[in-house]
Amino acid sequence: MNAATAGRANFASLTFFVLFLCSTLAITWWAAKRTKTSDDFFAAGGSIGPLQNGVALAGDFVAAAGFLGISGLVSLVGFDGLIYAIGGVIGWPVMLFLFAEPLRNLGRYSFGDVLAYRLDAPRIRVVTGITTLGITICYLVMQMVGAGDLVHLLFGMDYDLAIWIIGGFMLIYVIFGGMLATTWVQIIKAALMSFAAIVMTFLSLRLFDLDPITLFAAAAAQHGASVLSPGKLISNPLDAISLSIALALGVASLPHVIMRFFTVPDGRAARRSLVYATSIISIFLMLTFILGFAAMQLVGTAEISGMDRGGNMAIPLLAEKLGGPSFLGFICAVSFATILAVVSGLLITGAATVSHDLFDAVWKKGRGSQKQIMLVARLATVALALVAIILGLVLRGQNVAFLVGLATSVAAAANFPAIFLAIYWKRYTVAGAVSGMLVGLASSLLFIYFSPTIQMDVLKHSSALLPLRNPAIVCVPLSFLVSVIASLLTQRSNNTQRYEQIERRILLGATES
Repeated sequence: MNAATAGRANFASLTFFVLFLCSTLAITWWAAKRTKTSDDFFAAGGSIGPLQNGVALAGDFVAAAGFLGISGLVSLVGFDGLIYAIGGVIGWPVMLFLFAEPLRNLGRYSFGDVLAYRLDAPRIRVVTGITTLGITICYLVMQMVGAGDLVHLLFGMDYDLAIWIIGGFMLIYVIFGGMLATTWVQIIKAALMSFAAIVMTFLSLRLFDLDPITLFAAAAAQHGASVLSPGKLISNPLDAISLSIALALGVASLPHVIMRFFTVPDGRAARRSLVYATSIISIFLMLTFILGFAAMQLVGTAEISGMDRGGNMAIPLLAEKLGGPSFLGFICAVSFATILAVVSGLLITGAATVSHDLFDAVWKKGRGSQKQIMLVARLATVALALVAIILGLVLRGQNVAFLVGLATSVAAAANFPAIFLAIYWKRYTVAGAVSGMLVGLASSLLFIYFSPTIQMDVLKHSSALLPLRNPAIVCVPLSFLVSVIASLLTQRSNNTQRYEQIERRILLGATES
């Protein structure tokens, strides 16, 4: 595959594509018969096992962004591409040791449940709903634009048609199958993606005596020793630290990841899920690092950047080099599968926020019927899908990479301090939660807008008011500070009493004696 042959789907890619769609539709049909209540729709009735949930959690990260994006960055700049992998991986142990069991013990479907229960204030759900929907829409739009471009390059399908097909299938998965279907689609996708990465790594290293060191040495010899050193992608140390903070703390507090804690039976299962997920993700990202260098050597940076300036076509090009058109077809189909799985998970998170947090808990004050909640959930699913499709069509050809930084920054600055303080600080108050989350949200939006990411990369200005591309190093401490000060200024005796009453539940769960 080269610039002249790109976009010409081969028989293998179409065959694997159809097989995946047929298998996922069969799963949706099976799940639809078991999805009757809001508990089934939002959390699969808490019936997902730790291993299954761990693989599904890994599926949220073992995605096209990691497989294609990180490998592509490594293939073009070398070592620096690893910062995106390492930063994201750190977020999973953070969740494991700080959040997994407490969140599962306090919540039902969302982290809005956790704050509302901890602070005894249902109105806090309005703020959590705003941040959750903002993060979800950012990720959805980013996935849709990336998916349209990718499908156009891989299959030759018209961009607009690809957007509508992706939107249609994600609607089917979520509306009919709910969380159960979404979970199993994620599991299948994660298994296929991991298998593809393992096979490609073996085929690549076979050409270098099955030794990654030999591969790295060959890359350094051909492209210079700088490919094994940091500094080519991010030269400012503060930018590197800020990006790492955003990735680590942002991943640990992404709403669609947190929501998976509520699909397992108890806190212990949530913790075990994260052990499995962290293991799978760590191994997978190390493989993508090797594959990036393999693409650099076997395909060449000129051909990779010629196909896509961001390097996203490095893995398909490497797959064709290693296994011919059939293996390329398999990789193309798997890449498409990852997009469908991720957008489905995002969609159900947004639907849960609208129907459970905003409609039932806030508007109906917890008195909404199952029929009403399910109706609103499905209507919200359709509305969010249409928003994602329309924005995906409008932003065709635009650089939407800034949405990744924006979403992780908002999650790190608004969500992480709120979750951490709600679980571990007994003097936390409603005023502290609301002010901290709003400051985290507003400061992230403001800093991103005036950063080089927007001003120079998107608006094409010659300079930017603020030097940092990612504001987490400023916004996260600011959110913590505002939360603490506001809580201390609005301290009441019942705040600590409330915490002491639920501390046992935070640590042991609601069913423990």
